[in-house]
Amino acid sequence: MAGLRERQKAKRHRAIIQAASTLFKQNGYEAARIEAIAEAAEVSVGTFYNYFEHKADLLLAIVSMEVEEVLHQGEGVVAAPPGDAYEAICALVATYYDHSLVYLTKEMWRTAMAFSIQSPDTPFSRRYRELDQQLSEQVVALMTRLQQGGLLRAGVDTRAFGELTFLGLNGLFTTYTVTEGMALDALKAGMFRQVRALTTQIGTSEGA
Repeated sequence: MAGLRERQKAKRHRAIIQAASTLFKQNGYEAARIEAIAEAAEVSVGTFYNYFEHKADLLLAIVSMEVEEVLHQGEGVVAAPPGDAYEAICALVATYYDHSLVYLTKEMWRTAMAFSIQSPDTPFSRRYRELDQQLSEQVVALMTRLQQGGLLRAGVDTRAFGELTFLGLNGLFTTYTVTEGMALDALKAGMFRQVRALTTQIGTSEGA
């Protein structure tokens, strides 16, 4: 019975998150009402508050779901990267960017970023930074894997270059979210140029 209850709780939790994602995307974060989210998830408002105290908690849950799925996909790139450093790093970058608007809109990303900056000591902000750190660590892991495979020079500090690469892709993503007219292809093209410059400097003849 305990297992069944846990599965039912997880199902309701997921239903609320998915309903919120849909309504946030349709109506905007600020305009979406808790009552409408509960109705779309087929739960009572009271049940909603058993899972989420504030609407911001919902936004964080959606961001977490997005990043966790991206990290899972990224694991495949790290485990079996293409045999070229440029292609491998671009594959991971594309994995991140291509998934970025599955559950969130640019407006939702801007709201999440604003929350994390305006109130840096809140649970929301701490969790947001943790997710960023996990993504950064995955980029570092890919750099290390490429070096082990002979695609990056032996003397390269893979942690430093991995962290630098993540800062670059994160910075460009911020520009993308605040520029409504910027297309995803333009975002990827900008980052791929940076990756090309990077791998030209630190790649081996086999991997650059």
